[in-house]
Amino acid sequence: MNSTPDVTARIARLFIYPVKSCAGVEVSEAVLTETGLDLDRAWMLVDEEGEFVSQRELPRMALVKPQLKHYEVVLRAPGMLALHLQIDAVEAPARVRVWDDEVNAYDMGDTAAQWFSDFLGKKLRLVRFDPEQRRVSNRKWTGDVEALNQFSDGFPVLVASEASLAELNRRLAAAGHAEVGIERFRPNIVLAGVDAHDEDRLDTMRIRADEEVHLRPVKPCPRCPIPNIDPATAQSSPEVSDTLQAYRKNDVVGGAVTFGMNAIVLQGLDQTLRVGQSVTADWRFE
Repeated sequence: MNSTPDVTARIARLFIYPVKSCAGVEVSEAVLTETGLDLDRAWMLVDEEGEFVSQRELPRMALVKPQLKHYEVVLRAPGMLALHLQIDAVEAPARVRVWDDEVNAYDMGDTAAQWFSDFLGKKLRLVRFDPEQRRVSNRKWTGDVEALNQFSDGFPVLVASEASLAELNRRLAAAGHAEVGIERFRPNIVLAGVDAHDEDRLDTMRIRADEEVHLRPVKPCPRCPIPNIDPATAQSSPEVSDTLQAYRKNDVVGGAVTFGMNAIVLQGLDQTLRVGQSVTADWRFE
């Protein structure tokens, strides 16, 4: 390994998404677990068949805003009283589906189910990931590493950069569209100090915590229509996807439009990631 890294960056922002596809929580620090940042995608909404739902079908999920307290997650939505979830409390065991995986979970009870069903206009249940369940990321991308995640789409950590967003916003502005926030892309870690989309080319990221943390970017993140949804209004319009389509098709994932990199945890469990920490990496050469 070179004594001087190819890239020196820093953590600019950190986000946790306690309920899959609801709004995120921006934090100044977060504990790293084997499934990603602590409490990230720990809860999920499912329909009457136990199949997960997301902003793809229910864009108003973007308006559900969580707040993290010591022992609870407080959820707020327009026109609704706050819903308080105890972090360490669950109700009945459940079996649910997220993409191609059927996993064990715990139902969070009738009050939570009614709250979400009333706000989103569809019969839904809220479930909590079973910590005994081992949901493994796709080994095609992780190789010999067994990378675990909870209810994320497929990998424990999503990394993006300020520069990638700035490049998109430059193109949106040139076409007469409003700029957008990074929240539309739902990253966990936002890097400062790299050029646009350099996160695509990084080898293992070494983060200077109390003990060094190693995260390896393994797969570009293909984008569905969710980035078209304005998190402030839940209204969808196509300009984000249309703009990305012009310059972000990625042959590595069959020509899909990508933004950000899915990463796995190699080292540093229980370490605390903080905004401002140094991140170093070398370029990855396939």
